[in-house]
Amino acid sequence: MEYLFSTILLVHILAAIGVIGLVLVQHGKGADMGAAFGSGASGSLFGATGSANFLSRTTSVLAAVFFATSLSLAYIASNKPKAVGSVMQDAVKSQAVPAPATAPADKSGSPADPDSKSKDIPK
Repeated sequence: MEYLFSTILLVHILAAIGVIGLVLVQHGKGADMGAAFGSGASGSLFGATGSANFLSRTTSVLAAVFFATSLSLAYIASNKPKAVGSVMQDAVKSQAVPAPATAPADKSGSPADPDSKSKDIPK
């Protein structure tokens, strides 16, 4: 499975670089005006409009390959086996903090020491 993932990832990266390169090489719509007045595009390897058709078709094919590899990588990544157990299973257990010592209270809820209220009054 790891071999398949690596192969698809390599094809995905190459398709992405190819799409970037082909988009940068293509001329915009404004470049056609210069070709009409003899800027030398008619003497190119593919003819006046042949290069635009070839580059645009190649870009479309590479974009489709990029899309397909994106979907396959997402499918492979989502179908990885899940780890058995809880997330908290491997957590480090900390030591318990002891509760603070308090004075025992009687049933009425007041402290056992009757003078404790007098200690709370500021002087």
